Amino acid sequence: MDRYLTIEAVRLTEAAALYASRHMGKGDEEITYHSAADAMHKALSSMDIEGEIVIGADSSETALYEGVMVGSGTGRAVDLAVKPLDGKMTCARGGHNAVSAAAVGPKGAFFKTPSLYMEKIAVGKDAKNIVDINQTPAINIKRVARAKGKYIEDLTVCVLDRKRNEKLVEDVRKTGAKIRFIRDGDITGAVSTAFPESSIDILMGIGGAKEAIIAAAALKCMDADMQARFVDVGGKERDIIRELGINDPEMIFTTADMVMGDDVIVSLTGVTDGVLLPGVQYVPGGAKTSSILFRQKTHTLRYITAIHQFDFKPIF
Repeated sequence: MDRYLTIEAVRLTEAAALYASRHMGKGDEEITYHSAADAMHKALSSMDIEGEIVIGADSSETALYEGVMVGSGTGRAVDLAVKPLDGKMTCARGGHNAVSAAAVGPKGAFFKTPSLYMEKIAVGKDAKNIVDINQTPAINIKRVARAKGKYIEDLTVCVLDRKRNEKLVEDVRKTGAKIRFIRDGDITGAVSTAFPESSIDILMGIGGAKEAIIAAAALKCMDADMQARFVDVGGKERDIIRELGINDPEMIFTTADMVMGDDVIVSLTGVTDGVLLPGVQYVPGGAKTSSILFRQKTHTLRYITAIHQFDFKPIF
């Protein structure tokens, strides 16, 4: 990826975070999400790329639906995986852990998954290649504890707080490990495992497939590890998966399967305070955003704090 695209990727998530944060706690999930999507689409329109959204909304009800072309139409041809607001329910309710996320890569970089559920397990570099999604939570937790040099009781497992993860929660509790529940936004839950200073050691459980692709892109940039597989696959879902060229509906996807090549850029910007990033903070005349920028080719990680002065660059 061109260096030009690294800072441009941050502009996308900053714009979406700023617009979404204005609706925090007001109770309207749709306005919160659509404002973020519209802001990101507007920022994309000024980029000198020939871009295609390959991971985005399912329909044209938002500006960032899958298959739509974005950018000025000049410059490099790229694919984009975007989630203008991961955690719209959380943001609308004034909760934690909402972020804006965008990944940019060359054509064919991202596995084009439908909107299905995936079981996921994610760990950082220090536990890479030792977890196995086919194994029980107890076995994987023991392996990670050994790799990280921790007692099991000192490990924290991040789990999306959903009914579909209740059995997993029971199994994790039996091991003695701690659990960090997140109400929404499992992109940051997965990515947090790659940071040594993070309180999260493992992400486990069932969440969205599209979120898995973006999380895998960031984890790959940090030489971390993730496995995922489709769940709740019925007849209709099997047909959809087969159309993607996947003959085995129980196939285990690695980061290499979900994100191809070695030239991806990922940007995350906090919307509300969370496990990985602080949210948007409004200051007199503007706002402060906090972002993390991942570049796979160089394994560079940038923390970007920006002060946006609305008097000079109005965005609302």
